[in-house]
Amino acid sequence: MFELSVKNDFGAAHRIIGYPGKCDNLHGHNWIVEAVVYGSKLDELGMLIDFKKLKGALREIIGEFDHHYLNELEPFLSSNPSAENIAAYLYHRLSEHENIKGKCRVKFVKVWETEKSAALYYEEA
Repeated sequence: MFELSVKNDFGAAHRIIGYPGKCDNLHGHNWIVEAVVYGSKLDELGMLIDFKKLKGALREIIGEFDHHYLNELEPFLSSNPSAENIAAYLYHRLSEHENIKGKCRVKFVKVWETEKSAALYYEEA
């Protein structure tokens, strides 16, 4: 089995509505996203997936969040844009991306809210 990992980042504001503290206030983060994919079949070049395609898929998806107020975006109109919910959303979007689907599987997506705090989402096989 092979695993590949890529990271990218975006800046965005959010608030955790109903949180009993400062996180209920509008604030921002420089989010870091790590995505790990896996699979057993390499292509004719000896690659699971081209890093360029994996990075491009992640960049495209998180580009929707960059420099936005996350609470106003469609994925978070009915749920708080917590690190957990962002990780789950990115996992599902990445899993369905044309660069990924049918070539490998997403193992997990990890979203770093700060350099010391992260949420990881995966699905059991």
